[in-house]
Amino acid sequence: FPYIRMGRSITGYVVDRTAGKFGPFENQIFLGDFTQSIIMRATTEQINGVWQGACYPFREGLSTGILNVQFTPKGRLLTGGTNRGWPVRGIKPFALERLDWTGRMPFEIKRINITPDGFKITFTKPVEAKTGNDPKSYRVSTFTHIYHGGYGGPEVDQTTPQVKSAKLAADGLSAQIVLSELKRGHVHEFDLGLLRNRDQEELLHRHAYYTVNEVPKK
Repeated sequence: FPYIRMGRSITGYVVDRTAGKFGPFENQIFLGDFTQSIIMRATTEQINGVWQGACYPFREGLSTGILNVQFTPKGRLLTGGTNRGWPVRGIKPFALERLDWTGRMPFEIKRINITPDGFKITFTKPVEAKTGNDPKSYRVSTFTHIYHGGYGGPEVDQTTPQVKSAKLAADGLSAQIVLSELKRGHVHEFDLGLLRNRDQEELLHRHAYYTVNEVPKK
C-alpha cells in the first residue's frame, strides 16, 4: 500500500466471503485506514513462492478513523472507529457505519495479475474495443519507498515503462498488456482513466497499485 496514496495507517481487514452478496469482489480483502477514513480493496497471488498483489480505492468520506471492518451474515460491511484524539480526515469522534451493495454494477478495475512480460487487468464491465486495444489507454509508472525507522517514506527511483501492446479479450472483461520492463521491488501504478466501457462510462476509480516482488517465469 503506497504511503499516502493508499492510506497512512491501515487497521482492520476482512476477506469477502459473502458469495456475491457484497458485489463482484468475492474473496478479495477489504481494509480500513485510520488516518484517511477510507476503505480499500486488495488482491493477492503467489509468484515463485512469494506473496504479492495489488490494492485499489473503494470508498472514502467515512465519518472517523477506521479501526475495524466486518461483514454481516447478510453481506453488509460494517465499519467502526474513533479518532482517539488524533488527526483523522473524518470529523466525528467515533462512528459505526454500514456499506451495502445496491445491486448496481460499477465499472471498476476488478483485479490485476502479473504475467511474465506485463499484467492481466480484469474489469467488472466489458471495455469497448477502441480504448481497450490502445496501449495509450494504459499508463504505468513505478517507484519504491525509502524504508527507515521514521513514519512513512519518500517515493524514489521513479520509472515510466513503455506499454508495448494491449490486447482486449473478446468479452471485453480483461486485457493483457506488455511492458518494456517489470521492476522488482517497485510499486507499479496504473492510471486507466482513458478507458471506456461499452456504455461509454469512465472507471469509477482509475488508479490501482501492484507491488512486484517476483516476476513469473516464462
